[in-house]
Amino acid sequence: MDGNSGLELVDRDEEGVDRAFRADVLTGLSEAQKAIPARWLYDDAGSQLFEDITELPEYYPTRAETEILTARGADFALSIGSDRAVVEFGSGSSVKTPLLLRAINPAAYVPLDISGDFLRAAAADLSTKFPGLPVYPVEADFMRKVALPQAVADMPKLGFFPGSTIGNMVARTAVDLLRTMRETLGAGSQLLIGMDLIKDTGVLEAAYDDEAGVTAEFNLNVARRINRELRGTIPVDDLRHRARWNDNFARIEMHLEAQRDLEFNVAGRAFAMAKGETIHTENSHKFDRRSSAILLLAGGWTPVQRWTDEEGRFSLILADASVPSNAP
Repeated sequence: MDGNSGLELVDRDEEGVDRAFRADVLTGLSEAQKAIPARWLYDDAGSQLFEDITELPEYYPTRAETEILTARGADFALSIGSDRAVVEFGSGSSVKTPLLLRAINPAAYVPLDISGDFLRAAAADLSTKFPGLPVYPVEADFMRKVALPQAVADMPKLGFFPGSTIGNMVARTAVDLLRTMRETLGAGSQLLIGMDLIKDTGVLEAAYDDEAGVTAEFNLNVARRINRELRGTIPVDDLRHRARWNDNFARIEMHLEAQRDLEFNVAGRAFAMAKGETIHTENSHKFDRRSSAILLLAGGWTPVQRWTDEEGRFSLILADASVPSNAP
């Protein structure tokens, strides 16, 4: 690893608790439909479980996206060019990120992630694969504007947001994130973003409720994290993973369903769930060409190129930072 780490530490209280995590959990558990933002699924254990999910036979997005990255390297080189600083929103995939870096010959690589240990492990692994590439891992919540390392301040930048993570967010939050990414990357930047496509309901539901139960463990892990980090007493064994397609919102929803009436505490506050009540933990919105373009434009990005895998399951979209305009 070359250069300084450029770490931006997560805001923690005197007991080491992530203030944003606690606030989101307490607010979400107090709502009529209990909910926890999907980003909190990705602590170190959750990040590793997600890596396991990407290798499951039912989970097609990673294979489809990897197919695009493998087949379209020459297109990326032509459309993106070389000598950009690649800023990846999330710790780099051991498979997908090297494919992009080999294709475009970047000047530096800056992975951003809230999970510090997982981030540094991924950055160290990538440094061994690209020994001449400066790597600057930044531990940060990329839902907010991130101050990038000074070493890349004057470089043109490419944001990389693979995996259709943008689909985890409701439209308002997704637009806010896209605008924040534009602020982080600056004028003249580009964004290469993954978006999963609408397809057969059976294929979608199987991808989020695999036969081996890995996705269920991934979902339940957020309850274990709450117990560990927020002095929670959630009876995890009495929760069940549920995944279902919501056609009105074009999304898969993941929930944790109470198998009996429950009472528990989190951070000193009492909560209850009736049997059958759920905690909504993740959305995975699916897109078509029009909805993906509208979302990007609302977030300050202009789509310029789009690639899909051969089966049309997944898309990678290249967008330019939009130039402000008052034209209709």
